[in-house]
Amino acid sequence: MKKPVSKADIRAQLEQETKRFLTEGGQVENVPRGTSGKDPADAPLFLNRRLFVEPSAPRTLVPEVVAAIEARRKERLKRTPAPKRSRLRKPRRKIIYDDFGEPLRKVWVED
Repeated sequence: MKKPVSKADIRAQLEQETKRFLTEGGQVENVPRGTSGKDPADAPLFLNRRLFVEPSAPRTLVPEVVAAIEARRKERLKRTPAPKRSRLRKPRRKIIYDDFGEPLRKVWVED
């Protein structure tokens, strides 16, 4: 599979081309601030730009890895039995309120 071009590769290539241009006698032109490099008569840039120019890369499946992932997924989907409840009731905490709805105290109640 071909390695996709990274930003670091593009930066390195631009740096190399710039050095080559300057060593061959090229000069960098200073442009005053605020001057646009776009010609107003040109069409908008987003209409000229083509997206997804490279063809999609084929994927190579690794059957062992896919089988392991599927097995783990199926294990998660299996239902575990619910824990058995004891016949004895556990005490629970109940809040006692006054006439105005303010909590007064907490008590343990066995229902």
